[in-house]
Amino acid sequence: MLTLIRNAEVHSPRALGVQDVLVADGRIAAVGQDLSLSGTGVEEIDARGLWLLPGFVDLLTHPCGGGGEGGFGNRTAELSAEDLLRAGVTTAVGALGTDSLCRSPEVLYGAIMALRARGLGAYMYSGAYRVPPVTLTGDVARDLVLVEPVLGVGEVAIADHRGSHPSAAELVRLAADVQLGATLAGKRGTVLVHVGGGEQRLALLREALASADLPRDSFLPTHANRSRALFEEAQALALDGAWIDFTVSTTPEFIAEGEVPALDALLEAVACGVPPDRLTVSSDAGGSLPLYVDGELRGLQQAGPGVLLQLLAEAAARGEHFEAVLGALTANPSAALGLAGKGRIAPGADADLLLYDPAAGQLEAVSCRGRWLLRDGHCHCPRISTF
Repeated sequence: MLTLIRNAEVHSPRALGVQDVLVADGRIAAVGQDLSLSGTGVEEIDARGLWLLPGFVDLLTHPCGGGGEGGFGNRTAELSAEDLLRAGVTTAVGALGTDSLCRSPEVLYGAIMALRARGLGAYMYSGAYRVPPVTLTGDVARDLVLVEPVLGVGEVAIADHRGSHPSAAELVRLAADVQLGATLAGKRGTVLVHVGGGEQRLALLREALASADLPRDSFLPTHANRSRALFEEAQALALDGAWIDFTVSTTPEFIAEGEVPALDALLEAVACGVPPDRLTVSSDAGGSLPLYVDGELRGLQQAGPGVLLQLLAEAAARGEHFEAVLGALTANPSAALGLAGKGRIAPGADADLLLYDPAAGQLEAVSCRGRWLLRDGHCHCPRISTF
C-alpha cells in the first residue's frame, strides 16, 4: 500500500512548509511539492490545514507499571498501546525504575513485545534503580548483544534515597559494559540516570566522567528539571557534550517545591546557549508521582504519556523555539538512543507520523511504520484478543 499525504505543513522537526509526503512499505519514500502518483493501491489523504509531525520518541516509560512506594496497593498500572498512541507516542522505551524486586526484566520484556505486537516501536533498558543491575542474561553487555530491544541500562538512581548509592567507579564500570555490548551489537548504548532530589545532584556523574576515558554523552541524566540547582548543573553538562532529559509529568506540589516546568526548562536552556540537539523530554509514563512530606509518603499519582501532547500544544501557542521543542520530542531522543529511523520526516525514515490540528490543538491521526493505528478517534491496533 502506498499513501500520499498532500498539502500538509511539514515539521521534520524543521519547518519545511506545505509539502506532500509519500509513504511506501512503512517508510517515507519522498517529500516534496506536487508529488505525482497514480494507479490502484494508492491512498491519498488531504491534510490541508494540518501539521505533519514525526511521532514522539518517549525515552522513559514504565510499560509494566512503576512505583510501589507505600505498599503493594500503590503499584501503578501497565500502559496500553492506546494510551501511548493517543499521546502521539510511536516509539516507547521502557524501564523498571524503583521496583526490581516484584517486577523483573522478563516482565518488562513481555510488556515491550506486547507493544510491538500492537504495532508500536518499543525498546527497553536493562537494570533498574539499584546497582548492580538486574538483567535478562546475567550480564549487561550480553543483554545488549543478544536481546535486540535492549538499548542500554536504566534508570540507575543517584542522589536518591531509593537507590543503592553507587560509587563513581561502579558507574564507570557500568558505562564501560554498556559501551562494550553496544559496540558488538551495533547499537549506540546509553546509561539512563535517574537523578533524585539529593544534594549531590550530578556530582557523581562529573566524578565518573573525570576519572575515566568515557565519551561525554555516556550518561543521560533524566529528571534534570527537578530543581533549579539541578537544572543549572545539567545545562553545564549539556554544554560539555552530554544529552540531558527533562521530565514533563509533574504535580502542583513538585512545582511549588522548585521543579522547573519542562517547557520552561527547554526554552531557558536554548536561550542560555545550550545546543538544542542536546535536549530531550520524556513523560515517565506509568511511573508514580509520590508526594513526601517530612520524609513520609502522603500521596501518589500515576504519570501518563498525554503530557507530551500537552507540551506540544503549549509550545505551539507560545511560539518560542518550536523547532527545538519538537526536536526534544522526536529527533533528539532518537539520536541519543541510536534509533536512526525514528524522530524525523525524511526519505528513508520510518513512517511514524502524526497529523495534528493546530487550530483545535488535537491529534487527528497516528501512523506507525506506515500503518494508521489511530484515526478518526478510533484505535486500530492489530490484535486477536477482545479484552
